[in-house]
Amino acid sequence: MLTFIGLGLYDERSITVEGQEALRAADRAYAEFYTSRLIGTDVESLESHHDTPIEVRDREGVEQHPEDVLEAAETEDVAFLTAGDTMISTTHVDLRLRAHERGIETRVLHGVTAQTATSSLTGLQNYRFGKATTLPFPYAHGADGLPESVTETLEDNRERGLHTVVYLDIKIGAEARRSPREDVEDEEYMTADVGAELLADEYPDLTGVVVARAGSPDPQVAAGRLEELATRDFGDPLHLLVVPGELHLLEADALVELAGADREALEVV
Repeated sequence: MLTFIGLGLYDERSITVEGQEALRAADRAYAEFYTSRLIGTDVESLESHHDTPIEVRDREGVEQHPEDVLEAAETEDVAFLTAGDTMISTTHVDLRLRAHERGIETRVLHGVTAQTATSSLTGLQNYRFGKATTLPFPYAHGADGLPESVTETLEDNRERGLHTVVYLDIKIGAEARRSPREDVEDEEYMTADVGAELLADEYPDLTGVVVARAGSPDPQVAAGRLEELATRDFGDPLHLLVVPGELHLLEADALVELAGADREALEVV
């Protein structure tokens, strides 16, 4: 059995009760934290809290060399842990399909994800979000300006009046060490001010909404023009940005009251 368990958004307590029970009952546990991670804890605290040793795998160990994980799951109860909800990344879907090819039974135990937390914290209705996109560090995509994956997603969603979640790049381990910044060693997180600055180069007048540290005791939500958000400090990661589309009146009220938005800058239908 291979059980995929979402750990939630912040620390060792963010997991569901069902997920916690499955993790503690597993014969062995693996985790990956290159697609996202829990900012409020570390692996040692996770192991201590759940009384379970956890082997952390890097991207190569999950995507290219998962044979030992799958072999273990053929005869044992194996847990595979990810931050947020599980199955959000194609990495995890691929691993599940590989397990099915081997005849390994799988199950999925969900956790809170940044997408649903963003809707809850901002007051933007979940059914009015379009396709999400990820904004990479400029050195990671190697081109001038914004990648087409970002601009096409934003423009398509806005044509349809939909909101866009813009996930901000995370680099862990060897991926982070390719950064040209000298202060980067093993982890690099794009902050919302940096993301807003990159977006503002092409969309200076658009309104953005910052969601910082969702799931933590001190989440922050702030709305403003992208150029203005680029000048602000939103504290510790993880951050993401939302570019709102057309707003229902209730959504506009929520952004004004919960995020300090300028009502006159919002597109209300």
